[in-house]
Amino acid sequence: MGDPRGFLKIKMKPAGNRPVHERITDFSEVEQTLNSEDRMLQASRCMDCGIPFCHWSCPVDNLIPEWNELLYRGDWKGAIERLQSTNNFPEFTGRICPAPCEHACVLSLNEEPVTIRENEAAIVEKAFAEGYIKPKPPAARTGKRIAVIGSGPAGLAAADLLNQFGHHVTIFEKDEQAGGLLRYGIPDFKLSKKTIDRRLDILIREGLEIRTNQEVGKTISGNEILETFDAVCLCIGSIQPRDLAVEGRNLEGIHFAMEYLTQQNRINQGSPVTDDRRISVVGRDVLIIGGGDTGSDCAGTAIRQGAKSVTQIEILPMPPEKRGDDNPWPYFSKTLKTSTSHEEGCNQMWGLSTLRFTGSRQQVTGAEVEEVHWRPENGRLSMETVPGSRKVIATNLVLLALGFLHPVHEGLLEELNIDLDEKKNIRTDPSMRTSIGKVFAAGDAVSGASLVVHAIASGRRTAKEVERFLKTVNGNFRK
Repeated sequence: MGDPRGFLKIKMKPAGNRPVHERITDFSEVEQTLNSEDRMLQASRCMDCGIPFCHWSCPVDNLIPEWNELLYRGDWKGAIERLQSTNNFPEFTGRICPAPCEHACVLSLNEEPVTIRENEAAIVEKAFAEGYIKPKPPAARTGKRIAVIGSGPAGLAAADLLNQFGHHVTIFEKDEQAGGLLRYGIPDFKLSKKTIDRRLDILIREGLEIRTNQEVGKTISGNEILETFDAVCLCIGSIQPRDLAVEGRNLEGIHFAMEYLTQQNRINQGSPVTDDRRISVVGRDVLIIGGGDTGSDCAGTAIRQGAKSVTQIEILPMPPEKRGDDNPWPYFSKTLKTSTSHEEGCNQMWGLSTLRFTGSRQQVTGAEVEEVHWRPENGRLSMETVPGSRKVIATNLVLLALGFLHPVHEGLLEELNIDLDEKKNIRTDPSMRTSIGKVFAAGDAVSGASLVVHAIASGRRTAKEVERFLKTVNGNFRK
């Protein structure tokens, strides 16, 4: 432990965000940074608890008390080495992870947890600045060839480990640049794409091959991949959007959230978007249906684009401000969270069910909604409509942020005829193998849409299973 009384001496001090009036004029990252001295003091608040609940709650098993102590002592090099021993990409999770570790921190009992996520981001940024992170190609190659389909966090994590094991790894990415939803789904104001490019440069210099504009199952056949590679890892994500099958859904001005976010990210990176495809919210009353992070990202993007108003509605009830008795520490707290986008001028509404869309001349003009009440019933919440509560929310642009159903089946999965589970995700056994012997799967394509940190953990686990499979099939293949 760096300082056994650090949490008593030092108050929690988040880095904070750029002023609202400044940040809504651009797409630069919102979060600010603390100076090194303050950051080291924040690390001193870690008590190195006898039972590190933070470590227990971290999907990638980060050794949080260990690198907090190294940070407190000013050993930034030691801290990054300890951090990267469990997490391939702390620069991603340090920016966009909802930090379940902080919810499980013992200091969360007093609502002042250690700033674990910010400490993580500070360590990796210092490491890049000081040159501690540099390409480290494997000393020898095994001669085995692995194909990783998809370059999101699961694909990149799996490919990185497999490359470190000495295999020849090729990533196939359907879009024009690698990164998956890290690049195309998360707004720049949360994750600068320069951060992705910096890491990709390291991976490529370590010997990883990335082929973009290659959609396996369409531009290149899945069977060709099976014939060419010793093992295949499917990391295609869960990007089939959930739709809203109500009257008026076919009106113009109603779009899926990811279509909207992806377009703006492409514009930010200089990719041309023709006027006839541009989703413009300038001067419009924007309605976002869905109360999660994707909806929040849409709100921040619409505000920056110059929307007249932004409203986000959610069918579930408004979460409590404090933990309930059914949501005790150290579990993730299901409490009300205000994102930076909400601070910028988004009106939130809860407990509303969308019944239909209204329109004029094929253009959406409103959404008819109805209040719903939720009550406990047999351990679950049961929804009841509130009589006489129907109303129309005026809008001329709607974004559907209702989550995702499962991976896209058309193309690769249909060609290979891979078994799916009851939720239509890729079915895997405990070793992450699919119904095809040498084909493995990881990330959201297996679990359903989840957090980036879960995807990284899944990619790491699958890479180790691929390594074990190759050893079992080929014996000791290392030279």
